[in-house]
Amino acid sequence: MPPRPDPARAAALDLLMQVLDEGRALSELTATTAKLSASERATAQRLAADVLRGLDRCDRLLKPHLRKRPALRTQNILRLGVAELAQGGAAHGVVDAAVKLAEGDRRSASAKGMVNAILRKMAEEAPATWGKMPVPMLPKWLRGPLREAWGDRTVAQMEKAHFAGAPLDLTAKGDPAKLAEATGGELLPTGTVRLHQRGQVSALPGFEAGDFWVQDAAAALPARLLGDVAGLKVLDMCAAPGGKTLQLAAAGAQVTALDISEHRLARVHENLGRTGLSAEVIACDVMEHEGQYDAILLDAPCSATGTIRRHPDLPHVTQGERIADLIGLQEVMLDHALHLLKPGGKLVFATCSLIPDEGECQVEEALTRHADLTVLPPEAPGIEPAWITEEGGLRLRPDIWAEKGGMDGFYMALMRKGDSEIR
Repeated sequence: MPPRPDPARAAALDLLMQVLDEGRALSELTATTAKLSASERATAQRLAADVLRGLDRCDRLLKPHLRKRPALRTQNILRLGVAELAQGGAAHGVVDAAVKLAEGDRRSASAKGMVNAILRKMAEEAPATWGKMPVPMLPKWLRGPLREAWGDRTVAQMEKAHFAGAPLDLTAKGDPAKLAEATGGELLPTGTVRLHQRGQVSALPGFEAGDFWVQDAAAALPARLLGDVAGLKVLDMCAAPGGKTLQLAAAGAQVTALDISEHRLARVHENLGRTGLSAEVIACDVMEHEGQYDAILLDAPCSATGTIRRHPDLPHVTQGERIADLIGLQEVMLDHALHLLKPGGKLVFATCSLIPDEGECQVEEALTRHADLTVLPPEAPGIEPAWITEEGGLRLRPDIWAEKGGMDGFYMALMRKGDSEIR
């Protein structure tokens, strides 16, 4: 009977196989790590993300040592080993674990000798060479439109931010300064608390008490653009996983959270329960929802190209084939949101995309379709003038705040329907 491989590394290998062979997103693969302990789950996810983020470097290092490309399972075992060795993993432990992974499956058992030999060579070469290699580039389908929009230099800085990964960002239910002190985090100008050393979220002080939730600094801004929402009837369209719903509820709004996915809404219910906040949560197609609201937050379905620093699997599971359909969906959802908004009400339209067609262009075209629609100046703590776009929205990119750890790519705009403001 073959030796049992390390559970976290075995799960990381399973994750890589499903992403690179089946084209599945890491966010869909919760069942793969469900039986692991919290620390093992975190390790598996980190290892898989490290390989996906540095896939080009892994393959460049391995190529001179391979006469031909091995089967995908063996190739991924080698990639796991190289990535771990390059980032300081103990050689004996990494090589031994990789050999056990190879032995544990008939598809790779015959390659265990090769795995052992190559990774022993990599034990010195990988850590010495890794940091000198080029930053991995975005795929052509995405790099092209981003170069057209932002230029070569900015795209290179984005790629650098993607490769660096992302710190852990928290949104406080109450006083962010107190949360920063309790967790040892950095209080960012926008009010987000940032932890530069990632760890087990559930082990952080205040987690069980519901004092915070995980939310990127950029993703926390759309809800803040709505300003004082206390007592207002607010709709969070496309609400899952629920960070913005929690923000609105914590600010005293009467929140209705919509999402088409009951599965994704389970996370919203879970976080509402943990934080002691309340919202009406409805699973439905938002295009079929009716009602009238004082304010609406539409974080529309998009290409998610702004989240690659947190989701390095994204370039490997899509070729951008759905972007045209998503742009059409965003347009009709924005129009429906305006139908649900009371005269004088405020709407935030947001997408976690780096592509202007999913952001700036959507708002410009909405203004031509709706004569009573105006863009309001974005006002929230920490907003920098350089982020404000020509039509009055905010454009955030991964290379912004590079010295602080960056942020996700996002576009957002605050708009009002009609002249009189609701208050």
